[in-house]
Amino acid sequence: MLKALQMRKLKPTGETMSEAVPVPKQELLHWHEQMHTIRAFEEAAVELFAKGLITGSTHPSIAQEAIAVGACAALKPEDLVLATYRGHGVCIAKGADPKILMAELLGRATGCSKGKGGSMHLVDVTHGVLGTNAIVAAHIPIAGGVALASKLRKSGQVTLCFFGDGASCEGEFFETLNMSVLWKVPLVLICENNGYAISVDTAKSQSTPDIADRAKGFGMPSAIVDGNDPLAVYEQVSRAVQRAREDQGPTLVECKTVRWERHSGFSAGRYDDPEAAQRWRKVDPLPRFRHFLLNLGATEAELEAGAERARSTIRAAVDFAQASPAPSEQSLLDGVFAD
Repeated sequence: MLKALQMRKLKPTGETMSEAVPVPKQELLHWHEQMHTIRAFEEAAVELFAKGLITGSTHPSIAQEAIAVGACAALKPEDLVLATYRGHGVCIAKGADPKILMAELLGRATGCSKGKGGSMHLVDVTHGVLGTNAIVAAHIPIAGGVALASKLRKSGQVTLCFFGDGASCEGEFFETLNMSVLWKVPLVLICENNGYAISVDTAKSQSTPDIADRAKGFGMPSAIVDGNDPLAVYEQVSRAVQRAREDQGPTLVECKTVRWERHSGFSAGRYDDPEAAQRWRKVDPLPRFRHFLLNLGATEAELEAGAERARSTIRAAVDFAQASPAPSEQSLLDGVFAD
């Protein structure tokens, strides 16, 4: 059963979204298409995994599209992001080509990590994606170090670090909060809180209902937002990014969300309650945002055209990945040592 706290933070389809920050209509239509691109990518990944075409596992982010899109919209092209093994959507929202991402999922030489990283190890330095990480919370201190490097170099870059609620129980999380505040690094920590760490309810693993409360112990500003509302995410992350650019230090933004029922392609952590397994559909960000845009004056034709472009993009990505070669045996040792 969806906790009352989560229900208060998330609005169902048809209810009003945040309008506090004016965003041009064309930009909102772009967000809509991005969200559909991420959804189509994840659905394709699930299908390809079921066919045995993805080696290892894959971790969908279905129903979390609004967080990636809203947060990355607050960044400049030169800004940087790090994410978890559930980072496909973040990579796409930051500008990575779905073709090279899909090729990486299929272990092909044309993938962003040359087919050696798979679903959990995506990187695209050109677009500021410094990597997704397969170890829970391991990338959080790395993000702190990246932000510190930007500060020391005076590059003006801001680093976003995406992680789940389970990662907030790891020591690296608390250590990074402490040092990033002490050193006032340009870092924005974004917690994608779907209420479950694999199959463990946050009520059974965390003593406080809001992860954002943990920032107070380190003197770090924080915010809690409806993670299924891209405008709400954009508003809070924009404020955090501005603070970082003005050398005011890091911020923690907790995004309440409800993810698709599977933890991974192996179906680990399915909910026991069939109704709970489908609860994400009640607050699915795609129909919510579509409803919002229609009320804003967008047409059905505009929205469907964007959704179809998204589906076409992912169909092309799948075709590209399947047609790409596997890495050669000779490439096994490439990249092991720095030049």
